[in-house]
Amino acid sequence: MSYRIGLVGKPSVGKSTFFNAATMNDVPEGAYPFTTIDPTVGEAYVRVDCAAPEFDETCTPSVGVCREGTRFVPVKLVDVAGLVPGAHEGRGLGNQFLTDLNETDVLIHVVDFSGKTDIEGEATEGHDPREDIDFLEEELDAWYLDVLEKGLEKYETRYQGADAAVEEELAEQMSAFGTDKDRMKRTILAQGLELDPETWDETDRIELAREIRKRTKPMVIAANKMDTPEAQANWEEITSDPDYDHLSFVPASAHAEKALKNADEAGVVDYTPGEDEFEVVGDVSGEQAAGLDQIAEFVGEYNGTGVQGALEAAVFDVLGCIAVFPGSANGSKDEKGVFRDCFILPEGATTEDFAYHIHSDIGEGLLHGTDCRSGRQVGADRELSHRDVIELVSTKQAAP
Repeated sequence: MSYRIGLVGKPSVGKSTFFNAATMNDVPEGAYPFTTIDPTVGEAYVRVDCAAPEFDETCTPSVGVCREGTRFVPVKLVDVAGLVPGAHEGRGLGNQFLTDLNETDVLIHVVDFSGKTDIEGEATEGHDPREDIDFLEEELDAWYLDVLEKGLEKYETRYQGADAAVEEELAEQMSAFGTDKDRMKRTILAQGLELDPETWDETDRIELAREIRKRTKPMVIAANKMDTPEAQANWEEITSDPDYDHLSFVPASAHAEKALKNADEAGVVDYTPGEDEFEVVGDVSGEQAAGLDQIAEFVGEYNGTGVQGALEAAVFDVLGCIAVFPGSANGSKDEKGVFRDCFILPEGATTEDFAYHIHSDIGEGLLHGTDCRSGRQVGADRELSHRDVIELVSTKQAAP
């Protein structure tokens, strides 16, 4: 299983450029609405410090690559089309947009921080990026509220006068959002509400829908076009606004990332994605040199172009995922190669979860794990840490 990151944003903010920069796919780009119509899925990567050097080994990845000790582990990036105000009412590509969005684990909202596209994606000057941030959250909240209200209607009709658990009915109604009755109950109680919808007013329902949304569709804001002075001024103002403390922001220039990757492929520069510097190794014209100088200044100031940073903030910071390497007793090899695999697991994953993630047969026959760094045995219920190297000892082998 690979985590799916949903890439969203209004038309013409650089969302397709971000997608292309992250995946090096050829998705059409253009300054007009709905350049992307159907969702496009590509392979992007998140960086993990490879464990192989600690064991004096050179890894042989089965997927992704390893560059100078940095492992690039694949995730799915979904370029979701159709975000316009009124999407939850079916405006634009609204219904398809929400369906596609719901198949993702976390969102990256690409926002034009330069303020040069209005709420509809048309060219303008001086637009406040906060309007874009707000309208996406409001669209999603309205969508969640509509589903919540339907669940409450079913509950009131089915269990009128009966003693029934509202969290079960709501969890069933909202199961597509990846919640269950226990999570639903915790969310209701965390809002300070009773487990009785008759005691909830309209504000309670709106706030509950919003909290469910925040817990099941977490979000990173990719502040795009940060290589412009207008965006930099907006960054200072918006990121210091307490109304947005619940969001993670990453300064980004999708254009700079794509330019560097193209130059790297052409042999003009030596660039590792996510790094805050690069080396010019080929012949360039005066104009190209000036452009690369501007990019070098930007990545130096902002610790990279932000494209890798947004992906990794989504997976590791917002979702809280960890990367785990399977190993053997000496910490390095299996019969197929050296540190072939690196798996992204959810926060709180245990040795048993890791075993089932690799294969159900290994999970069913699991005896214990071995921490390959310390050589110590670890139990099935041991919670794993980021970059653990774990040998799984099982009575069963994975089916070929």
